Amino acid sequence: MTGDLKHLPCAFQHTTSQAKAADAALEISRRAVEDQLKICGHKKDADVFELFLSQKELTEVIDLSRFKKLKYLWLHHNKLHGITFITRNYCLAELYLNNNEIFDIQGLHSLHSLHILLLHHNELTNIEATVKELKGMLNLKTLTLYQNPLCQYNLYRLYTIYHLPGVELLDGNQVTEKERRSMIMIFNHKKSHIVQSIAFRGKVDASWNPRSPLKQKPAQRVPSDFAFANNVDKTVFDDPEDAVFVRSMKRSAMAITSLNWDTVPTREEKYHEEKDTGPAQMLTVTLR
Repeated sequence: MTGDLKHLPCAFQHTTSQAKAADAALEISRRAVEDQLKICGHKKDADVFELFLSQKELTEVIDLSRFKKLKYLWLHHNKLHGITFITRNYCLAELYLNNNEIFDIQGLHSLHSLHILLLHHNELTNIEATVKELKGMLNLKTLTLYQNPLCQYNLYRLYTIYHLPGVELLDGNQVTEKERRSMIMIFNHKKSHIVQSIAFRGKVDASWNPRSPLKQKPAQRVPSDFAFANNVDKTVFDDPEDAVFVRSMKRSAMAITSLNWDTVPTREEKYHEEKDTGPAQMLTVTLR
């Protein structure tokens, strides 16, 4: 008991010092905000549409919800860890948070008006959580995430494009139609099968999980004396649609084209002009 009492003052002192440091950081950000208001000549919070708070060495920022009409916010090149101070600025259209130490963007999904969001050069590690937080931003067109640990995931760019289809410019590069087709074939297996069924039934890879390698269900086989036909695979599928798809893949398409002789007049018909002498027609029959 005596030992615990000896350590109590040290723990209390440590907590107090942390609280003082947080208060000092908030005071620094408050002064930075007030300085910007003076520079811009704003006297009312309702008149504030933009704030320049970049390169201020900020580790904390005061709550900015009082600026209801804030649309443009520059906070790049600071030392921020989170973004809780802006989760109620619903009019924000452009937000510059690059070159910080942000590891969590929880609450950002409420900013539905965002059009430009720069998050590169931060500490975001979870690609699933990050993309999930940005899914509700239907107006988001420009996004940067490069130089974050999450970019090390395989197929990071296609994964982001698939889950954020509204983004047109990702990491400074335009999202191409080829990338959109590729992400459908990789992440939307069912839709890709529909597309491929229209285009000669090409094979595609299964969907990708950023955390674990691809796992396929083990195929079940019937006894060797149980035969459907000599040219059919004897694998049993859990889903009948998969069986139909695999079977159709093993069949080759054959097209037979020939002249439709019914449309060609005979010599006598030409002589007596009993039949229209228009161009002959071709007849095509496709078999699988």
